[in-house]
Amino acid sequence: MKLIILDRDGVINFDSMEYIKTPDEWIPIPGSLEAIARLTQAGYTIGVATNQSGIARGYYDLPTLNAIHDKMLTLVTAAGGHIAKIVYCPHMPDAGCRCRKPQPGMLLDLAAYFNCDLSNVPYLGDRETDIETGLAAGAKPVLISTDSTPPPGIPRFASLAIYVNTLLT
Repeated sequence: MKLIILDRDGVINFDSMEYIKTPDEWIPIPGSLEAIARLTQAGYTIGVATNQSGIARGYYDLPTLNAIHDKMLTLVTAAGGHIAKIVYCPHMPDAGCRCRKPQPGMLLDLAAYFNCDLSNVPYLGDRETDIETGLAAGAKPVLISTDSTPPPGIPRFASLAIYVNTLLT
């Protein structure tokens, strides 16, 4: 299986310091939906792992998160792509759970779901915690950022679209 795991906010859609609290606030980064479609058409399976502490903070509820994800899935499908599985952590940063990044729980859950080893699986995220998560899970972290410098040996790309262009050429 060719699996790629993506963070959501900051990789697929624009992030917000105010949190993404409604489907209307979920706005895809230009080229990200098409990039997922290209990966799908190239035979990759796509998983998404995302911290969503806005639930624990009371900013939105689970039905709203599901509506946000439904919008994402609908737009990805319309672009010709497919996201096979979404996992999320609804907990606060200090909850001590195994799922909140930088803990590896969500990536390990995806590995179990897809019955695969993560040693050759790219995990694309836009924050240092994503790099830590990828390393802790035994995956291959990739930083998607224009303003952060990753540690040595961690590749960086300005966007998901640029990463996919590099991967598929």
